[in-house]
Amino acid sequence: MVDSFPRRQARTRRFTLGAPRGVTISPDGRRVAFLRSRGGTDPVTCLWTLDAATGEERLVADARLLGENGDLPPEEQARRERSREQAGGIVGYSTDRAVAVAAFALAGRLHVADLAGGAAPRALPSPGGVIDPHPDPLGRRIAYVGGGALHVHDLASGSTTTLAQPEGPDVTYGLADFVAAEEMGRMRGFWWSPDGDRLAVARVDSAAVQRWHIADPENPARTPSVVAYPAAGTANAVVTLEIIGLDGTRVPVRLGDDEYLVQVAWSVHGLLVTTAPRDQTALRTALVDPLGGTATRLHEQTDPAWVDIVPGVPVHTASGALVTVESREDAHRLVVDGVAVTPPAVQVREVVDVDEDVVLFRASTDPVSVGLWTWDRDGLVEVATSPGVHAGRRAGGTTVVTSGDLRSDGARTVVHRGENEFAITSLAESPGLEPSVALFEVGERGLRTAVLLPSWHTPGTKLPVLMDPYGGPHAQRVTALRAAHLTSQWFADQGFAVVVVDGRGTPGRGPEFERAVHGDLATPVLEDQVDALHAVAASLPDLDLTRVGIRGWSFGGYLAALAVLRRPDVFHAAVAGAPVTDWGLYDTHYTERYLGHPAQRPDAFAHSSLIADAPSLSRPLLLVHGLADDNVVAAHTLRLSSALLAAGRPHSVLPLSGVTHMTPQEVVAENLLLLQVQFLRRALGVTNGG
Repeated sequence: MVDSFPRRQARTRRFTLGAPRGVTISPDGRRVAFLRSRGGTDPVTCLWTLDAATGEERLVADARLLGENGDLPPEEQARRERSREQAGGIVGYSTDRAVAVAAFALAGRLHVADLAGGAAPRALPSPGGVIDPHPDPLGRRIAYVGGGALHVHDLASGSTTTLAQPEGPDVTYGLADFVAAEEMGRMRGFWWSPDGDRLAVARVDSAAVQRWHIADPENPARTPSVVAYPAAGTANAVVTLEIIGLDGTRVPVRLGDDEYLVQVAWSVHGLLVTTAPRDQTALRTALVDPLGGTATRLHEQTDPAWVDIVPGVPVHTASGALVTVESREDAHRLVVDGVAVTPPAVQVREVVDVDEDVVLFRASTDPVSVGLWTWDRDGLVEVATSPGVHAGRRAGGTTVVTSGDLRSDGARTVVHRGENEFAITSLAESPGLEPSVALFEVGERGLRTAVLLPSWHTPGTKLPVLMDPYGGPHAQRVTALRAAHLTSQWFADQGFAVVVVDGRGTPGRGPEFERAVHGDLATPVLEDQVDALHAVAASLPDLDLTRVGIRGWSFGGYLAALAVLRRPDVFHAAVAGAPVTDWGLYDTHYTERYLGHPAQRPDAFAHSSLIADAPSLSRPLLLVHGLADDNVVAAHTLRLSSALLAAGRPHSVLPLSGVTHMTPQEVVAENLLLLQVQFLRRALGVTNGG
């Protein structure tokens, strides 16, 4: 028997196992390090290198052969949840400047690997609970966090020094705080100086942050886990920065009153520290004197709504030019030394690398595609020109390009060096499903929309509709990438016309489109789903608007519940997975960016939350939530369910015991899809043929 698509998708972690990722290029361009498991169903990730001159691949480190199979430290489990990591083994590594020495943690133990030669990887003496190791730029020492303290191991002597010890149980050194990791994209908490004689270290004091308790109802004898969760309107962790020398000297960095430590970058051109106030209406970059701790303002952006954090900037080129991304003329533009070097038609997504004076960045001219570009003093060059979603790395004149599109399964990763071109082998499995995706621009706002029909559909036959959005900030669902539409096609083959809409608030369309949700996370996103649905139905008469369901997870779950509560005239059933139902229960950095502080804008919170809408429910609603979720906690679903019960409104709740905001467990992920189909068919009166 051939396994079902839901089972294969769950087993392969959405067909990502066996695909190369985590690429690092040596500064001479000759060596490419990367991560990849040994097969498409193998969840144990290994460390590899590729010779850019010959294309030869070499296995550097295999977690199974190193025999490290113990439990992960709680801090590492939290890091993986924040980064949505679903695999095991060596899921992250870091290198020295020459990309000759790699460090990684396995089961809380420190390991080092030789990327340049053939020496076997080895475990180093270290206390348990090693987190986030990083070699110094010269490859002589490795710094890491253990027990909330920052340690440095000297490779030559084998000795370990503790540079910063927490003063109490609420303090850590060298780790990212919750909102930095979850919302800002900053997973690190310490950074080496270019010569490796000192470190910039984040000190996090979470004493003032409220404690939430995540219980395991399936095991009532188990003590609930305690999470320092900064919900909207409550105290954040206090994050400060120190310069700590290997000789034990400590210099506090004086950064002013900004509440968020956004990013740190330390190069030969100096220590750049970027901060933001709590309301996020400014982003400030300072050049810090590592000897005295004084900070000199180098760059500032302001916006009355918020300033976007763009990955990879600010950064210096080799010649010392400051590279930033700024919102100008309704575009996110690449800016070098204050001059915008990309036109308004190009929306910059992130800066990936700076190779000498060449800037490699990802950008869009059409939001459904993400291209790869370079800029230098000679101008702009589009590296990846075909429609699709492209990413890459560059160093020493070598460029690695990863590309996916609507025509092919998975992604292709190719190393380009001079005349040489080598593909890094992908061992990912084929989904065995070919989405037939029609992309549209609909309505007066030109909403990007994808429509997927059953593979067996005969024109002229009416089909119930399933809206399948995310629909909110930070994420797109409508892209020219086959992998993005696999689940939607499977739902289509169960008898639905699936419609996916990226409405206002989603990225890729420029600042004005994204800021349309400022102060109101409900009205614009719901209006755009309705408008796009009606526009698509006007051109595709096979869509049956008397049977419309909607499903989603996280913000998409919020949008699904919002749809049946406020527009039951349009939406006739909903599956809401891990929905935010009360924005007062979600974190400070995300929620206050869009809705402000709840004490100052209570009306915005009341209008965007769902609890008060409970008496309005008149359509079937299935709420799904992982009880171990520490991002969107299960209280969101339970509070809405309680309000629905108090209002006498029937609904269904599916609690997922032991499941977090992700659902990597194979059986859970498979059956969750099957149960959604059963619910939607029953609610909409769908037979196998529609």
